[in-house]
Amino acid sequence: MTDTEIYNKQVPILIRNAWINGKRQEMYLENGLISAISEKITDHDAEFVIDANGAAALPGMVNMHTHAAMELLRGYADDMQLFEWLSTKIWPTEAHLTDYDFYIGVKLACLEMIRTGTTTFNDMYFGMEHAARAVDESGIRACLSYCMIDGGDHEKFESEVRAMTSTVKNLKAMNNPRIMPGVSPHAVYTVSEEGLRWCAEYAEKENVPLHVHVSETEQEVKDCVAAHGMRPPKWLEHCGVLSKRCIAAHSCWLDADDIALYAKYGVTAVHNPVSNMKLASGRAIPYTEMKAAGVNVALGTDGASSNNDLDMFSEMKTAAILQKFASNNPTAMPASDALAIASANGAKALGLKAGILAPGYLADVILVGRNPSTVPRFNAESNAVYATSGLAVDTTICDGKVLMFEGVIPGAEKVMAEAEEAAFALARRAENA
Repeated sequence: MTDTEIYNKQVPILIRNAWINGKRQEMYLENGLISAISEKITDHDAEFVIDANGAAALPGMVNMHTHAAMELLRGYADDMQLFEWLSTKIWPTEAHLTDYDFYIGVKLACLEMIRTGTTTFNDMYFGMEHAARAVDESGIRACLSYCMIDGGDHEKFESEVRAMTSTVKNLKAMNNPRIMPGVSPHAVYTVSEEGLRWCAEYAEKENVPLHVHVSETEQEVKDCVAAHGMRPPKWLEHCGVLSKRCIAAHSCWLDADDIALYAKYGVTAVHNPVSNMKLASGRAIPYTEMKAAGVNVALGTDGASSNNDLDMFSEMKTAAILQKFASNNPTAMPASDALAIASANGAKALGLKAGILAPGYLADVILVGRNPSTVPRFNAESNAVYATSGLAVDTTICDGKVLMFEGVIPGAEKVMAEAEEAAFALARRAENA
């Protein structure tokens, strides 16, 4: 096969001359799985051989909290207070999103994630059928959840239920193993007890993940205590939301009892350091305490309107350094932990056998090219976390299919041009309303 023929085809691939798990090795990919890793693989039927030229092979990143279509709002509103930002800029503009905006916004997000080494993302937003079309075309892997916001209104709750059940049904009907549906009640302050209880029961019935914002700000915690006499995690327990399928984004303002609840129910917490620092949420996720309690912690970027990128490499570095700074402990979140929360821990939360380079795992693999910031290679994990960015990713493979090779993604320029045009058209509609 020629270089131009390899894209989006699940064919046997041999990767040579790569640093894999700390050693120079070869890797064989077949039928969407990692088939073998050894110093020399001779018995194979590879249709394409990739010479990694000394690049480091890593598991594809798993971005566990995104609002992918918000890619169209990158840079649209920055440097504002969180609720002012939401109420005066984001929510009014979102009201003017079209079906095409959902599609092209997610197409741009997938492009950015492929370019920076992410092979799976966990999304909470709207227009998920259109998002699914973008994911399908892009070749990436995703869990897509319609975001319920009922505001305590029963009629709104009923319409949101119809939207969510329709979304789950339609995504399942696609029969695409790379696309899984999820359930997303937005947060304790936007969804009624009725809505939270229904989401928990429906997620269990459909056997899908449940994705929710939890304890992002101190004010959220205070308001929940005032309204219900308990903190957000306890209220979610009361509503039946906490379980192994629960993915709790942000989780900044947790106390010891909250952490114990996460550990008891097997909840996954998602650290979003860049977004939370940019929006001044006021506190780093209590990672050291959560790790000690056995809580599964994953990593996410949040949306491009609050981050402002989807680069999981910069997220890893920020997470590790923030934890050291916040705890006054340079051993907090070492590079190996940062890499795990950016890959294996997220895969675990989604029920995927991914995020680890070993035979039998999904062939979601990236190559980080040799460049000045990766030399010398005393420790490939350290270089990945502290010394480089997602733009150093040379090749991205998802489900055993090459999505980017030597920095080239077919059709990238067209996607960027169309997304930029859609973004400015959206802004004009919102500003003229």
